[in-house]
Amino acid sequence: MTAFKSDFLNTLQERGFIHQCSDFAGLDALAAKGEAIAYVGYDCTAPSLHIGNYLTMMLLHWFQQTGNKPITLMGGGTTMVGDPSGKDETRAIRTIAEIEANKASIRGVFARVLRYGHGRSDAIMLDNAEWLTRLNWIEMLRDVGRHFSVNRMLSMDSVRLRLEREQEMSFIEFNYMICQAYDFVELAKRTGCHLQMGGSDQWGNIIMGVDLGRRMGTHQLYALTTPLLTTASGAKMGKTAQGAVWLNADQFSPYDFWQYWRNTEDADVGKFLKLFTTLPMNEIRKLEALGGSEINEVKKVLATEATALLHGRPAADQAAETARRTFEEGILAEDLRTYVMREELAKAFFEEEGVPVLVAARDTELVRSLGEAKRLIDGRGLRVNDVTVTMSTMMLTPANLTPEGVIKLSLGKKKHVLLKPPA
Repeated sequence: MTAFKSDFLNTLQERGFIHQCSDFAGLDALAAKGEAIAYVGYDCTAPSLHIGNYLTMMLLHWFQQTGNKPITLMGGGTTMVGDPSGKDETRAIRTIAEIEANKASIRGVFARVLRYGHGRSDAIMLDNAEWLTRLNWIEMLRDVGRHFSVNRMLSMDSVRLRLEREQEMSFIEFNYMICQAYDFVELAKRTGCHLQMGGSDQWGNIIMGVDLGRRMGTHQLYALTTPLLTTASGAKMGKTAQGAVWLNADQFSPYDFWQYWRNTEDADVGKFLKLFTTLPMNEIRKLEALGGSEINEVKKVLATEATALLHGRPAADQAAETARRTFEEGILAEDLRTYVMREELAKAFFEEEGVPVLVAARDTELVRSLGEAKRLIDGRGLRVNDVTVTMSTMMLTPANLTPEGVIKLSLGKKKHVLLKPPA
């Protein structure tokens, strides 16, 4: 393990954040003085960021905690173009109104892990629409585009992999890396920014920004990326039966967020404690040393600390208590996620033969499709009011209502939701 001069790189190395860096020595010297300024860009493609974005937010967190200044760059401009990285087809073109709505929706989450203000190391938030939407096309080609080699652009993974799979790439997507590189140069000029950080899939784009800065006369720029997030079993992290693990509470509740971490594979607990909590390393090492049945208690610590960081300590404690009551006492917790039947389902529920359990499982987002629900039932993985469903043709009727007036649907042992008729 390399011993760095800066607390920033030592912290990242100890916690497992580092994948690649363009110049360790140069960045280390700058960060050791507490004079570094770094940014991460976040496109506004959805109303919420997801768990992959959370990892880069933690990069900015530790950057600030070690005395340096972070920038969160909203991609109001680049979202209009669409990042082709890791995609087999063109991203949907979003309207200005959609982008603005998404931008407004995701802004608040950053304040959970960063301190904003006007101090030397306080974070600031900018939007690349401020400069990208004002560029003159001919001037952009002449002043910026001339520094890019098409040969090199074609060799970038975001382009090369798409072409190798014979998937079409639009001209607007091809320009994304130019926009991202220009962002880096613009931030260097406007704020004195030295460093761009991101996931490993952004390495090529970030390096292009470093190179563009050199060609356009900025101070020395640096690149740093994190490893691709995967679980011990090799699966891409951040997916559930319900889809992505979103950071906004209205799209993925604090309880679901807590449960996501509680369900971590045993082999991943230590890694995730380092990446997604702010627990001191000596405490994490003690937790990592526990095994056997104690690992489940460590998972609860992970779940509570990760949830507290994002949603606040009260929400984390409430989620932990809900889980305890549900799984340890076997009672129906009042704050489980609750779904109200759609009008047509309620009519069938009360006036006809009932609601198919397959439809109920899909509508409550336990599963994504009726086919998935059927497979779960065939594998004895779905329960109604803690009783295993054995027939996919089962209908839910008023007879299934608990004394509390709800129906409890469970996926496996750890995923529970409530379905209730409208009032």
